Amino acid sequence: MTSQTELHKTDIVAPARLDTQASIHELLVNRRSPRAFSEQRIEPAKLLSLLEAARWSPSSANEQPWRFIVATKDDSRVFSVLTESLVEGNRRWAERAPLLILALTQSTYTKTGTPYRHSWYDLGQSIALLSVQASALGLAVHQMGGFDAEKARQLLSIPEGFEPVVVFAVGYPDQPATLPEHLQKREVAPRSRKLLQDFVYTEEWGKPSSHLQTQSSLLTPPSTN
Repeated sequence: MTSQTELHKTDIVAPARLDTQASIHELLVNRRSPRAFSEQRIEPAKLLSLLEAARWSPSSANEQPWRFIVATKDDSRVFSVLTESLVEGNRRWAERAPLLILALTQSTYTKTGTPYRHSWYDLGQSIALLSVQASALGLAVHQMGGFDAEKARQLLSIPEGFEPVVVFAVGYPDQPATLPEHLQKREVAPRSRKLLQDFVYTEEWGKPSSHLQTQSSLLTPPSTN
């Protein structure tokens, strides 16, 4: 029997990914940040899998500075707080997602009390691993910097020494038609990134690295006779 999730995935239009310059894993190819989320609940085992992926992220001195406040719609008070903390442009679509997570990081090293300069970087790594795991499970993640960190701090009693960094929505992607009209075109627009030549250097700053001249046979179409 075909599951609801399998049916759902076949109906979603994923924007094309442009300018791929080398072969990358399918999970990275498929990763995207949609705004159109289904209200379908995330299975508890899948939610646990996402958090476990974040748990095994690398960090400076193995400090593991990340903290997550997790809210499904069953956690109505916390979900409402996270929704209300978002700027209006994010709230209009994110409140439909079945899961919102506030990601925080600690400001100092536990053992020394010295400033933890790389804590944001380490938090970002943990969310990156969570995002790839989400792709593996047919889920998507959309991260939002547009939220009121102080409002979240006050309403969720976040202690000093921990900084709210980002709120992210998690769920199964849905049809762009579920979005406000002005967001529908953005949802299906082709995705692109800067070329590798724009940010990878070796010999001197601003000069593309010679390592980028390697040709990927996996991207070269086979010759025909």
